[in-house]
Amino acid sequence: MIETDICIVGAGPVGLFTVFEAGLLKMRCHLIDYLPQVGGQLSEIYPKKPIYDIPGYPTVLAQELIDNLMEQIRPFNPTFTLGERAESLVPQEDGSFILTGHEGTEIHAKIICIAGGLGCFEPRKPKIDHLENFEKNGVDYIVKDPEKYRGKKVVIAGGGDSALDWANYLVDVCDEIALVHRGETFRGAPDSADKIQKLDAEGRLKLHLKSNVTALSGDKTLKSVTITSLDGEETETEVDYYLPLFGLSPKLGPIAEWGLNITKIAIDVDTKDYSTNIPGIYAVGDINNYEGKLNLILCGFHEAALMCQSAFKIINPNQKYVLKYTTVNGVHGF
Repeated sequence: MIETDICIVGAGPVGLFTVFEAGLLKMRCHLIDYLPQVGGQLSEIYPKKPIYDIPGYPTVLAQELIDNLMEQIRPFNPTFTLGERAESLVPQEDGSFILTGHEGTEIHAKIICIAGGLGCFEPRKPKIDHLENFEKNGVDYIVKDPEKYRGKKVVIAGGGDSALDWANYLVDVCDEIALVHRGETFRGAPDSADKIQKLDAEGRLKLHLKSNVTALSGDKTLKSVTITSLDGEETETEVDYYLPLFGLSPKLGPIAEWGLNITKIAIDVDTKDYSTNIPGIYAVGDINNYEGKLNLILCGFHEAALMCQSAFKIINPNQKYVLKYTTVNGVHGF
């Protein structure tokens, strides 16, 4: 079991900055996120999108901001459980919590901070008969370890950055790779699309435009997929893995069952410290709800700072805290 002071649910920008604020107060953090890498929406959906409202940065790319936040929290040695959804939460008699991920990871924490952005990002699944039969047996919605596909036959479906980036990367890993896209043009970065066209021309990748994967075949594991063009022509292709990379859809997920007060898909909090109706559980960032709420990263940073001050009092009830500025004290890790 992982032991920590604060378990942060969500490793997006606000979750990462929470580590910094907690570290200044000598509180250790462990983060859990369903995505296979840190960064939340910024890294998964629009890593190259410029952001203009981060103080001190006239403009900063989304992924650059995440990289800077990771460097900022490095002295505090946070630990991570990535590619795993926060599933159940059980309060303990001493006021602490045991959080369990959907793959069985257990985290014992004195404080829970929910920084899940718009919620748990779940994959958008194509409408294909018997798709669920092959999940974890040939169908993957997220690439956790590229080495899993080394020497294999892979079909990727999608037309956004994720599909393009992974197709460009895996072409040097897979034995055979194909990219299927229902349109004629891609939604992803033009440079990535140009690389795909070049790989197709070189015969290193098979590109199927104006097409969809319409059927899956196999016994217990996936053996082949049927690719159907818009004019009805069908092609059956042998595969080891089918990767439908159609983006992610935000949902509150299992957090909705934790007994928290929720309005629509946001968690109600007290703006004094962004605490929820359950003592010891806080919510910061886009996932919380209060009068006057603005879904801005910089607002989430403010919420994280106040939340950590409140958490410090719970973890250290007999210790008086005196605010010390980093300009005077600097930043000292563990």
